[in-house]
Parts: sequence; structure tokens; C-alpha cells
Amino acid sequence: MTHALSMVHTGITVRDLDASLAFWTQVLGAQLERRFDLSGDFAAGVTGVPGAHISAAVVAFGENRLELLQYLQPAERDHLRPRPCDLGSWHMALTVANTDDITDVVASCAKYGWRLAGSVRTMTDGPRAGARFAYLHDADGAALELIPEA
Repeated sequence: MTHALSMVHTGITVRDLDASLAFWTQVLGAQLERRFDLSGDFAAGVTGVPGAHISAAVVAFGENRLELLQYLQPAERDHLRPRPCDLGSWHMALTVANTDDITDVVASCAKYGWRLAGSVRTMTDGPRAGARFAYLHDADGAALELIPEA
């Protein structure tokens, strides 16, 4: 039996909601849909985080949604920076404008604290042979793959 009908959004916990919104909207072109706060019994109960107080925003890339969450409470929290090989790690892949050199996009991302995880690499075979790809991480540990438009 199939229970899931569609993906609603991907969520990322961030250190600074305003800075994250600037990156996702100004560099990558996402559209801000809404900002909101979550707290009280609902926030604590659904997340399993006692005392959770969250400032959040949803941005859209076409039909896809990204939820950015800044926990204002509790004050104590872990800062994880998983590598792509670590269990539980994730990445989001975005199609970027087909440029001759994806390093221009990487440079724009770097202005907002996103750094290459490895290096820009050229695909050697398959349907995207010759295309240059990049994996980036931000200071919070989020991972992003940039894939050129076919």
C-alpha cells in the first residue's frame, strides 16, 4: 500500500533565518512564500524538542518548497556537519543556468558562506558528459549540489 502522495517540502535548520533567506532568494532565485513562528505545545510536541520556539520561512523553486527553520529556543543545541558519506546526511540538488563555467555560480554562493565540499568536476560519461558539477556546504552543514541545465 502506498501512503505518501507527494513531497511537500524539504526543511533545513539554519543559524540565521534572514541570512539564509537572502542566499536562497538573492543568489538562487527562490521566491519567498511566507514567514511564520511556531511555539508552544504544538511545536514541542511535533518536533520532540521541549520548549521549541521556531522562526521559519518557506521559499519556492517552481513546484518545490524549501522550509528554513531557525530555532530561537532551546538555546542549547548540537551543531552537526555531516560529510556526504555520513549516515543521515542529505543534499539538495538544484539545476542552475547552463553556464560555460559553473565557477561563476560557485563564486556567487561563496559570498554567502557556501564553500566547495571538493572541487568542481566534469562528468566524463552518460547523458551529462562534459557538464561541470559542484557540491557545496554552508557553515551550518547544509549540502547543495549544483547541476547545470541540460
